[in-house]
Amino acid sequence: MAISIDFGTSNTVVARWNRASNQAETIRLPSLSSIASGQPPLIPSLIYVDRAAPLELTVGQQVLDRGLDLSGDPRYFAGFKRGIGAPIQGFAPELDGTNVTYELVGEWFLAQLLAVLPDEPTELVVTVPVDSFDTYRAWLHNTCQQLPWQKVSLVDESTAAALGYGLTAGHVLVIDFGGGTVDFSLVRLASTTDTSKPLGFLMKFGGKTLPESGQKPNLAKVLAKAGQNLGGTDLDRWIAEHLAAQQGLRVTPSILRIAEKLKIQLSLSTTATEVFFDDRSFETYEFHLTRATLAEILAQNRLFEQLDELLSGVKHQAQRQEMDLSQVDAVLLVGGTSQMPAIINWLGQHFTPEQIRQFKPFEAIAHGALEITQGLEVTDFLYHSYGIRYWDRRQNCHSWHRVINAGQPYPMTKPVELILGASQTNQQTIELLLGELGSDRNNTEIYFDGDRLVTRSLAAGTTAVTMLNQGAENIATLDPPGAPGSDRLRVEFQIDHQRCLRLTVYDLLTNRYITEDQVVAELS
Repeated sequence: MAISIDFGTSNTVVARWNRASNQAETIRLPSLSSIASGQPPLIPSLIYVDRAAPLELTVGQQVLDRGLDLSGDPRYFAGFKRGIGAPIQGFAPELDGTNVTYELVGEWFLAQLLAVLPDEPTELVVTVPVDSFDTYRAWLHNTCQQLPWQKVSLVDESTAAALGYGLTAGHVLVIDFGGGTVDFSLVRLASTTDTSKPLGFLMKFGGKTLPESGQKPNLAKVLAKAGQNLGGTDLDRWIAEHLAAQQGLRVTPSILRIAEKLKIQLSLSTTATEVFFDDRSFETYEFHLTRATLAEILAQNRLFEQLDELLSGVKHQAQRQEMDLSQVDAVLLVGGTSQMPAIINWLGQHFTPEQIRQFKPFEAIAHGALEITQGLEVTDFLYHSYGIRYWDRRQNCHSWHRVINAGQPYPMTKPVELILGASQTNQQTIELLLGELGSDRNNTEIYFDGDRLVTRSLAAGTTAVTMLNQGAENIATLDPPGAPGSDRLRVEFQIDHQRCLRLTVYDLLTNRYITEDQVVAELS
């Protein structure tokens, strides 16, 4: 049985492939899934640590049913997906003698989901945001490698969403706006008879090739993508800050929850009201919000400007492939935040109502991810650039030289070469610090302000960098030692079909390989 997990910042969806109906279906997990009328069984991405040693957890809907999300207790964790792989200073609470990190909380959450599956899966597909740094993908990769199943694979969330809407051909723009991220992907769907290319990105493969179905596999080719670490939780924070300021209050977990409720209500009506009881002052407050006021709050926080920048980025990438956004057949909306009237109105400035589809916002990703298990082929490219650090004498600081540019298809057919020389007499080693480079535009950083997780935009021209081989920078020992003034090493960079960055180092003086096709980082 094939299982897919759409691990979201606010909600998670688990789906399976029903062989009888030959289609995907969402699984309701007892006690973990919500039972809201008219809604699919979503699993709130929440954890409360009743006890860390031995481990006792309250997960998903149980957290809300017990009111633990309003406790303000450090044992309560929400939005932890955003912190996984992020260099957040100061976040290492100790619970019952256990140092708790977002990575550990994420492992606990996924383990709880998998432990209550109704059947034992043989294949797992996990989705990831377009803008996730490879530190998050690497965490997910390592977590999944510990599972006992034959095959585990990754696919971008927005690519999966295009498939989950049931389209078989044409150009679609997927806008995935969830609780933690907003991702834009332009995907071309077509039919192909070429079965020689890899089926998505396989992290783990213990069986033989997929069984022949006798049908032509579908092809999902990603033409352009852009993303931002911005989601519904940020919008809730903006609304809560506005409401609290009006009443002279501080933002609390209760006010954050009210802000989310008001935001949801405004998707159905033009005005919304919620009552807040302050258990400290024993005062009661009424919070009112209108769609017009909400639109002003979003504009003040530059939401629409950031969406414009993302759409512009996708447009420029598409133009490099001789395609224009006017050729988009459908705009597919995914994630709860994408359903807001303010977002629909923004989209109306760029697309017609006939192009916009929003009937499957919560399940499209998990359902589409399962299409990969049915012989669907995905071709993709690198979203980030990769480079080496060097000392810029003019600026008197470290800078980065791009070796592999964003947009590079993988696996690479030709390696990228770099010639290096010694910088001092009798130099015995040569070091390279490799980094994953974020875009100069739309960068955000994540950090803690007191007890809350926040994001902020980086200044224009500032490149966010995630180190890939810190602590293992030495790529060659020189024997005999090097001297300035001559080329010494030829370094080749290659990315294979599993998105592993491989390094080959050749000594030009001794005519021998020092390192040959060595994996230095898993870009997964």
